Amino acid sequence: MKKLGYVVGALIAVILLGYCVQPPDYPDEPEIKYIGLSKNIMNQGEGYTDSLFVTFSFTDGDGDLGYPESDPTGSVFIRDSRDSFFKPALQLPYVEPLGAANGISGEITVKLPTTCCIYTSPEGFKFPCDEVPVTFLFDSFSYFIKIRDRAGHESNEIKTDVIRLRCQ
Repeated sequence: MKKLGYVVGALIAVILLGYCVQPPDYPDEPEIKYIGLSKNIMNQGEGYTDSLFVTFSFTDGDGDLGYPESDPTGSVFIRDSRDSFFKPALQLPYVEPLGAANGISGEITVKLPTTCCIYTSPEGFKFPCDEVPVTFLFDSFSYFIKIRDRAGHESNEIKTDVIRLRCQ
């Protein structure tokens, strides 16, 4: 009878352990998924006259995202589809290591300032913001975004929806 009590107790312990929360099993490389834009039309301009927000989700198996404020290393890399040039890198907030199970996930929203329309003439010349012809009303582009963690692991690259830029 005593053995039966031990067996039942052990069986209950195994069942209860099976219901314990297991730490997430994410790969060490960050992974991101596009969620959306706050808007898809902006006015062109230099500086911070207009902006939009891009939101994406992330997972990171070793939980080493961001850098301390004293370290200016960039973590978010944004590329314009029209010219493939990277914008200045953005910094994610520092995430403290959590111990043995460091897997983290969440959402990131970044604010992106407006940019200039890129008008290319039939001859192949590109014009700056203030010299775009009045007949060139809209420009369209997307952003490509990826992140990097402190170990140097880069995420996959996501693409935003098309953004229309009002040129005049």
